[in-house]
Amino acid sequence: MLTSGYALRVAISARQPSTISPPHEPARLGDEDLAARLRLVVMRLGRRLRQQAGDDLSPTLISALVTIERHGPLTLGRLAELERVKRPSVTRFVAALERRGLVACEVDSADRRVHRVAVTAAARRLLQDSRTRKTAYLARHLRELPAADVDALAAAVDVLERLLEGAE
Repeated sequence: MLTSGYALRVAISARQPSTISPPHEPARLGDEDLAARLRLVVMRLGRRLRQQAGDDLSPTLISALVTIERHGPLTLGRLAELERVKRPSVTRFVAALERRGLVACEVDSADRRVHRVAVTAAARRLLQDSRTRKTAYLARHLRELPAADVDALAAAVDVLERLLEGAE
């Protein structure tokens, strides 16, 4: 018994101090490992939420539609800037959304060469329904978690929001 206790103390003391954590705290991940796990979790959660959307629009079209809703009416050039894509891509996105009745293009009264795009009432309904389904999906899963996990997620959301505010 003395030998096994001694061996345990030797094994513990041989560890690097940064990897030893009190029993109530998980070991701290390195920045690269944490970033990799966070990236994977965010991507998987995003995929699950897109599956809950209940529409047949691609993520690219949804992104463009949300941007138009948030910043519109706006020019195609401004939409390309906000979406960080080339103007020909935006022209295709807008044409696809217009065919579905989700956006309307208007000619600028001051400069007839400029077209502005705005969401329609149908788009607003589609986006609201999609958001409602996604929120319900998350809420349903949050109710299955222990209160301590929900509290940890609430704190993580605050941290993630601060992380995004400092990005770019």
